[in-house]
Amino acid sequence: MKTLSEHQQRQTSYQRNTGLESLLNEINSLLAPVEAGVRERFGKPRLPLILVVGAPRSGTTLVTQWLAAMGGFAYPSNLLSRFFQAPYIGALLQQMLTDPAYQFRDEFSELKNARASFDSSLGKTSGILAPNEFWYFWRRFFPYQDVHYLDHDALAQIDSATFLAELAALEAAFDKPLAMKGMIANCNLDYLDDLLDRVVFVYTKRRPFFNVQSLLTARLKYSGNLDEWYSFRPKEYAMLKKMDPYHQVAGQIHYLNQAIETALARVSEERRLVVDYEDFCESPVRVYERLHACCQAQGYEMAPDYSGPKQFATTDRVTVPEDEARLIHEAIDHFSTETAQP
Repeated sequence: MKTLSEHQQRQTSYQRNTGLESLLNEINSLLAPVEAGVRERFGKPRLPLILVVGAPRSGTTLVTQWLAAMGGFAYPSNLLSRFFQAPYIGALLQQMLTDPAYQFRDEFSELKNARASFDSSLGKTSGILAPNEFWYFWRRFFPYQDVHYLDHDALAQIDSATFLAELAALEAAFDKPLAMKGMIANCNLDYLDDLLDRVVFVYTKRRPFFNVQSLLTARLKYSGNLDEWYSFRPKEYAMLKKMDPYHQVAGQIHYLNQAIETALARVSEERRLVVDYEDFCESPVRVYERLHACCQAQGYEMAPDYSGPKQFATTDRVTVPEDEARLIHEAIDHFSTETAQP
């Protein structure tokens, strides 16, 4: 869990609503025992689980929104995420409130037009049915502390049976394969690959300069301080913290990508899909076709015809002064050189 001082470092617009946090904890503590009884009916997900992984600011939110908007996948929404200890109950409540199949005489007419969009702010979406990162759910099972990596002993303590049962319950509630972000476990993908019978790791990558530039901007937007760390911490965090912000961010992206690629190199071809942000924006249909092939190879047939947007506008453009761009390039080169050394 984050410390109080870490929460206070957030800009006002990103600080948690303490009243909401208290209410959600009370609701979830009341529902958790009921959920525990319900999940005994479930084992593992039957359908491929689509897990979006990648460095922060690499396009993971856009890809997740795209998956959600097509209608072929279930996903944790902003509404569902509030039931992080009772996701199956949350899924049923979401259906009752927002699914046209369960409407009665327009009692909830104001929710009728709830739609997912492609807007977000540092991964946070707006709208009751917009996809949510669902980190509260993940943290119940993966107790990350200083770094977002668990060693063998820590992984052995995870309640994997409950984790799988709750994923299976969500799949059953919506009768669709589940798509969600999994970047919190970027450095433990080998564990998830062993755990899940059917999975597609959708690994998003972005051109290094624009990824670093975007993550530096995120630091300023989130805390107002370029020196404050933002988002996931690789195993090399202690070493990176001693560096300047440009090397910190370049190293953060480098080591997270390295951990992902090391794990995915051992994953069978139909269980991994590398998505370049720029290529995805240019032609989402090509990514859809590749995802379709991955799911088909695992015995699941997605809708054959693509119905999503033809293109997305890329945000890859230089927005920093020339001297700062030079610092970014130098930081990227530092880690590229390190990788190239024998």
